[in-house]
Amino acid sequence: MVETRPAGRATNAGPGRLLIAVYLLFAIAATSRAGLQIVTRFDEAPVAYLLSALAALIYIVAAVGLARAGHAGRRLALVCCSVELVGVVAVGVLSLVDKELFPDETVWSQFGSGYGYIPLVLPVLGLIWLWRTRRAPA
Repeated sequence: MVETRPAGRATNAGPGRLLIAVYLLFAIAATSRAGLQIVTRFDEAPVAYLLSALAALIYIVAAVGLARAGHAGRRLALVCCSVELVGVVAVGVLSLVDKELFPDETVWSQFGSGYGYIPLVLPVLGLIWLWRTRRAPA
């Protein structure tokens, strides 16, 4: 009798679709916000606005990775969710400790408080989903 491994669930199925939709929504929101801020007030808080643009890029790439669902897509989503989580925590702490460092808010300021803390929860949910849909070890 040949024993087969479970193939793991696709990241773009079931609850993964909702996760992708939220990532896309945040990609649109962060891109719009950063684009407007960079075009109209870049000199006021360049670091904050560039961080919002970086967050937007990460949201876009994470959504693509989750939607692709293959090995490369999973790896891409894993990197994005990990970088996103580190970024949200780092910017969150820095924005509370040194308010002058961020004269205007970023998507990740105060752990994403301006977006209902979803930027803090989203990468955690992404990492949990990637873990739950992984292939079983050989």
